[in-house]
Amino acid sequence: MNIDEILAVFQRGSDEILPFDELKDKLARKKVLKIKAGFDPTAPDLHLGHTVLINKLKMLQDLGHEIQFLIGDFTAMIGDPTGKSKTRPPLSRQQVCENAKSYTAQVFKILDKEKTKIFFNSAWMDKMTPLEFIQLSSKQTVARMLERDDFSKRYKAGQPISTHEFLYPLIQGNDSVVLESDVEIGGTDQKFNLLVGRELQKQAGKEQQVILTMPILEGLDGVQKMSKSLNNYIGIDDTADEMFGKIMSISDELMWRYFELLSFKSIETIADLKQEMAEGKNPRDIKFILASEIITRFHDSNAASIAQQNFIERFSNNQIPTEMTEFTFAAGIKIANLLKDSGLCASTSNAYQMIKQGGAKIDGEKITDKDFVPKAGTAVYQIGKRKFAQVTIK
Repeated sequence: MNIDEILAVFQRGSDEILPFDELKDKLARKKVLKIKAGFDPTAPDLHLGHTVLINKLKMLQDLGHEIQFLIGDFTAMIGDPTGKSKTRPPLSRQQVCENAKSYTAQVFKILDKEKTKIFFNSAWMDKMTPLEFIQLSSKQTVARMLERDDFSKRYKAGQPISTHEFLYPLIQGNDSVVLESDVEIGGTDQKFNLLVGRELQKQAGKEQQVILTMPILEGLDGVQKMSKSLNNYIGIDDTADEMFGKIMSISDELMWRYFELLSFKSIETIADLKQEMAEGKNPRDIKFILASEIITRFHDSNAASIAQQNFIERFSNNQIPTEMTEFTFAAGIKIANLLKDSGLCASTSNAYQMIKQGGAKIDGEKITDKDFVPKAGTAVYQIGKRKFAQVTIK
């Protein structure tokens, strides 16, 4: 591949590459770039939102570049303040270590284990003396830190900012100094931290890294970022049937966002699929392609085929119509209110009765809990054999 073709791989789905000319220069001078991405093991499980960065690493790994997968076991005990309105509770080392084991097992469902270098930043941070830590903290000013949007908002609102939170971007940046990274990849919310890495490398007399930011993936609701706390996620360890059903629940518009950030299909192939839909191809069949690719990645092709067949049978048995009334409700709505407000039931008491009788369903599955609160995303709600509505929870 020539440099322009390689640059196209770097650019695919990315939000920003800074400075772009430096990346071109690095590629012209070096055959292999050291490409870093850091992940703090703050929870045991990864979801598809996390894999946006990992997918990009895989694409660049396939080009022959060296992937530096950094597990921030030290920084996880501080807590990334990015986007937070208050100080994050610290994690114990035991919690972090347990989560880290889960991360390494999950990421190799995408990355080539033999070609990936795993680093833990505790390896050098635990050895840092108090004097060295103070010297690191002198590399940035408080005024510079307060330029961060989240810190600035908290400061103006009178919200507490702990001193240790200022250390987070410095330690993340120091990781790049230690690893001598050529490129660091992160979400758009990490831009400030990535730029600190560039500055610390410069102060250390090292070649500065290029930063590449990737968009934050929206969850099943298509509005807020994918998050377990918002219950709008698709977990890497979800069963094949769970994955398939969740992917099929996303909107047709969001489907293309998922293709762009989660699929390894070529840009040309995705463009062809868009054209086919514009010419009348059922969006459902295109989602089948997306669901099959993702499930094959985290399970296998046989599991993907079975999940698709299970999905088709579940819906065909219920004879769900291809066209139905669409509704949108805010997150937190209880199932009885949803069934009433969407016109599927005459009242909440009627909804309770239908649930008790087993006549209320979501995507073909019976609703058994009268106090059930539906998850974010789009699904087909059904009462009896003839009443249907497509409902989106945001």
